[in-house]
Amino acid sequence: MALVAVVVVLVGLVVFQLVRQPPPVRVETYVAQTFLPGRQPTLAWPSQGEAAIGVEGVGIVGAHGYEQPTPIASVAKIMTAYLILKDHPLAIGASGPLIRITPADVATYRYDRSTGQSVVAVRAGEKLSELEALEALLIPSGNNIATLLAEWDAGSLSAFVAKMNATAKSLGLTATHYADASGLSPATVSDAIDQTRLAMIAMQNPVFASIVAMPQVVLPVAGLQYNVDGLLGRDGIIGVKTGSTNQAGGCFVFAVRRTVAGRPVTVVGAVLAQMATRAQPSIIEAAFQATTQLVNSFTPYLTQAAVPLSGEIRIGSLMAPWASAVPLEIRGAASFLGWSGMHVSVSLTAFGSIRLPVAAGERVGWAVLRAGSEAARLPVVATRGLSSPSLLWRLRRI
Repeated sequence: MALVAVVVVLVGLVVFQLVRQPPPVRVETYVAQTFLPGRQPTLAWPSQGEAAIGVEGVGIVGAHGYEQPTPIASVAKIMTAYLILKDHPLAIGASGPLIRITPADVATYRYDRSTGQSVVAVRAGEKLSELEALEALLIPSGNNIATLLAEWDAGSLSAFVAKMNATAKSLGLTATHYADASGLSPATVSDAIDQTRLAMIAMQNPVFASIVAMPQVVLPVAGLQYNVDGLLGRDGIIGVKTGSTNQAGGCFVFAVRRTVAGRPVTVVGAVLAQMATRAQPSIIEAAFQATTQLVNSFTPYLTQAAVPLSGEIRIGSLMAPWASAVPLEIRGAASFLGWSGMHVSVSLTAFGSIRLPVAAGERVGWAVLRAGSEAARLPVVATRGLSSPSLLWRLRRI
């Protein structure tokens, strides 16, 4: 009887081991990355101050200099215009509400003019549309117009400045602080990376982009006004904003249009704190020269290129205790706009469960490749098969 009992137990154990579900196949993922073909750009950074450059919709290429808050002068008007258009949206072709010029606005104009600031003439009783006021702000860069718009929007300059700082915080512009709406105050500071990012955001508004691309404008009282952006229209420059004071030096936040593989691409950047030298006594011309050199050194690296994939990226493995690891591989092709050597992140999303057996080349998940704001989803396959556990392995399993 004892022997029969032992046999029954053994048979039962064998049956149990044979019908028992094997452990689930585990997908082990790796931190993976790849790069667009070619070497990283070698950029002609300015020898002083700081600078940054990036591609709209893709990201920041790089930055150079002390990368700390520095006065930005009239570059601050990018945020002023961005906030006005955020609070009072305009469609292309629309003029928006009228802003009546008061005696107080005229007094501001006269004071700003007497202290040597950049101004746009106004007259009591004059009516400027929102669009005209934005043109006066961004094209001839009127400091008095910055005050006018701030008070029109928020009721007071201080309330508007508080909104500027709250908006900077919400946009992640951690090095940026505004003390006024025009940028005259040396306490209005930022860095090149923040201003590049802000310009990318502002340029998404078609009204903002259309204004900064205008070489001149005719205003009701001030008449013909020219854009202070001396590079506008040259070498693909389509904006954005200049600034210059003794404390800030020459500053230029720029946007440049290029065509890559038949596709329009906007390069955006900032050059800040360019001071006068014996060779270049004009601080704004120093900013323009530094911009030209930086842009020309970068744009040859712009590319639309396929990412090297098959067999070159270790993205993960199928792990089963009865077999050696089965490497996974991305199949297909993905092409991105960017620059040579640009980083492309790769992440794996495996299917919820892996059913056995797995054949070589069978899809087991998806890889998501990201370069800036662009993404591509490609299948992930097993590079070789994975069979169910053998009878011997099942019987040995405890």
